[in-house]
Amino acid sequence: MPYLALNPVSSPTIDKQSGIAYYNPTTKGGSMLMNAGDGYGEPMNVIISGLSSPAVLTLHGAINFARAIGFSEECFGLHLGGYMSADLGDGNGWVNQTIELRQDYGVAGGGTCLESLVGGNHFRIFVQNGTAADSGALFLAVSREEPVTKNHDIVPDGYNIGRDQLASAAVGETWFAGVKYYTTAKNVTGLLAAGADGINHGIAQDGIVTLLTVTID
Repeated sequence: MPYLALNPVSSPTIDKQSGIAYYNPTTKGGSMLMNAGDGYGEPMNVIISGLSSPAVLTLHGAINFARAIGFSEECFGLHLGGYMSADLGDGNGWVNQTIELRQDYGVAGGGTCLESLVGGNHFRIFVQNGTAADSGALFLAVSREEPVTKNHDIVPDGYNIGRDQLASAAVGETWFAGVKYYTTAKNVTGLLAAGADGINHGIAQDGIVTLLTVTID
């Protein structure tokens, strides 16, 4: 497993796409595991393609799309816990997450407070936009977590469950704040090694990465 650096640079802004779905981070010295600390990683198991509508690949656009599929910013905008980092092989090195979004249980904004209490799905966004691999794609580390009483640990099979639940919510037509999205999904193998080797909490995952292409209608 690639070395997980402890001193990531700050996260760049989501702002570009360059006509390619994504670059494989591992072919350019990066990793498909974000740094979860103590030498372990969590899989980036969903990619929003760089071929998506450009507005989706902005920070505001990513948040609006997330709200369309049942996720919102953290409770009262407060982030609890540490920031995690990823190296997407784009020349930026280890970069902190751009944002973390949580399941909102149908209440955009305030519903994430419920997720913080009872658990649910959540994801962190990392942007592939360095000069060595500027796809503009958004790499998402998705997982379903336990309630606060269980310290928000990942549920059994939580990486696969979280990915599949997000993809299921996204595929087809969705909308929020007057913006309509049409999303297709394709499962990709060969980016992540299946199993639990190097994975945080020792929870195995199946090695599938779901590629979403999101078009604004």
